[in-house]
Amino acid sequence: MTENLYARVQGRPCLVAELSGNHQGSLQKALSLLELAANSGADVVKIQTYTADSLTLDCTLPEFQIQGGLWGGQSLYQLYEQAKTPPQWLPDLFSFAREKKIFLFSSPFAPKDVEALEKVGCPAYKIASFELNYQDLIVQCAQTGKALVMSTGLATLPEVARAVECARKNGCRDLTLLYCVSQYPADPRNFNLRTIPFFKETFGCRAGLSSHALNLSLDIAATALGADLIEKHFTDDRKRQSVDGAFSMQPAEWQQLRTETALCAQALGSFGVRLRDYDKSARPGRRSCYLVRPLKCGQQLTKDDIAVVRPGKGLDPFALEPLLGKRALRDLSAPQPLAAADFS
Repeated sequence: MTENLYARVQGRPCLVAELSGNHQGSLQKALSLLELAANSGADVVKIQTYTADSLTLDCTLPEFQIQGGLWGGQSLYQLYEQAKTPPQWLPDLFSFAREKKIFLFSSPFAPKDVEALEKVGCPAYKIASFELNYQDLIVQCAQTGKALVMSTGLATLPEVARAVECARKNGCRDLTLLYCVSQYPADPRNFNLRTIPFFKETFGCRAGLSSHALNLSLDIAATALGADLIEKHFTDDRKRQSVDGAFSMQPAEWQQLRTETALCAQALGSFGVRLRDYDKSARPGRRSCYLVRPLKCGQQLTKDDIAVVRPGKGLDPFALEPLLGKRALRDLSAPQPLAAADFS
């Protein structure tokens, strides 16, 4: 039976380390990054399975050329040729992951990529933001019956809805939608994290964040908003000129991500008000009513006879009003905690 994507996580978001093209074309580097990501706090590691030919055309037309940004000056084909994780690596990558007990899954980018991943037992699939309008790919991933994660960067709500409907109609029963800003690196000011609970309520599924921002504040905020999964790119060294290095998190940052999101999730607690043992033990230090002037038996209690002070051994101040004007049942010295039983 395929292991559940969330099986290794309890009470906090599942953290997914995306290796993407940071292997720089080296299988050995990919294996090293895979193990390092798992040792740095990732619950799950993800790769991207494609070839340049499964993504685009080797073409010189203007629309196939990248203008500006991290990858400006290249054609789409050149970029994907440089960044690809070729299908022939898959047996080694998945065998290594099983040996090291690392949950590894992938984003396929064409139906033939799914076929290659099925042969090596890929346990879950992700649809990337730019593929959310690729019906055949969604259909093929959904029909495997495995967990499906879909990023929604660039998509309108109707486009998200049709992708969800397509996935579910074709057998998907375990769906996670990821809010994503498809900017590389992403500016935190451009995020709309309240989409995460909106997705959960609207589509009745898990939801989370796919972030290309280095800022941890977004991940903590996403956790507070109920994110089930947080995906970020991983590299061993951002200074290396790898394809996605500029917006990838380094090992120490991943460890901090793990610590901070776990702490945030723990601090969220449960819906409503509850007292912890610490609160219960500290309650006697709160204010209460003390008698500060002696009273004779039969004498009426007035507000001038009372001080509301710490500690909390006397009457709760909210219970004082009904007691005012009542008469002492015995002689009372001061100071002493005020007690309702001493008046009638």
